Amino acid sequence: MWDPTTYLRYGDERSRPFHDLVARIPAERPRAVIDLGCGPGTLTATLAERWPESRVVGLDSSPEMIDRAAALAGGVDFAVGDVRDWRPAADVDVVVSNAVLQWVPGHQELLSRWARQLPAGAWLAMQVPGNFDAPSHRALREVAGRDRWRAELGHLLRETPVGDPVDYAALLVGAGCAVDAWETTYVHLLPAAADADHPVLSWMEGTALRPVRAALDAAGWADFRAALAVRLAEAYPVRQGQVYFPFRRIFVVARTGARAEEKP
Repeated sequence: MWDPTTYLRYGDERSRPFHDLVARIPAERPRAVIDLGCGPGTLTATLAERWPESRVVGLDSSPEMIDRAAALAGGVDFAVGDVRDWRPAADVDVVVSNAVLQWVPGHQELLSRWARQLPAGAWLAMQVPGNFDAPSHRALREVAGRDRWRAELGHLLRETPVGDPVDYAALLVGAGCAVDAWETTYVHLLPAAADADHPVLSWMEGTALRPVRAALDAAGWADFRAALAVRLAEAYPVRQGQVYFPFRRIFVVARTGARAEEKP
């Protein structure tokens, strides 16, 4: 279960990659714009502001997220749905997938299929976290691999659920697209209050720790959380009242049916 309130704890930091991604989509008057994995809908609403004449749809597998999104004012249609089952309609000219596909095993096949099914000249833009070798995720896998939790959690945490920019570029060029692929490491400065949880732990509760929380009972979760907090405090010490939290992200913007030498 996704918790929109927990997810939005660091809304400004989480939204920046979305805006950086969408800024590289030069579509002028797309007929339909789809946000796959729209979450609580706040970022999807900005797509309707950018393309006010377009049909804008937000899709997410979490009913809790869609309930939150549906309460927003604005010209967006929100629906519960699984990105694995989604097929583009003939009028879809822009597809955005922001920090979603890392949750989907085999998403490379989805990207290739979408690229082939979208109309020529459509835009396919995606962003995924590329921080799975960061100290935060190494600590998560180390604690989950301890004897107490290995049986319950060992199968939940993949070391490399995403590719590198070159991998995605090659995949989408092979599907007939012109591709712009890059990576960015943001250094988030997270305030660290003395009487609060470690900020990287709070960040991870909104995303990476969600399946761990769902797999454990209350006592197991409390103990796991405490053990992980110790490791995170070692990896990300508090300096000047804040934690410096590097976060690598991978971006791709592809134009379908375009020659390789054409730039998105």
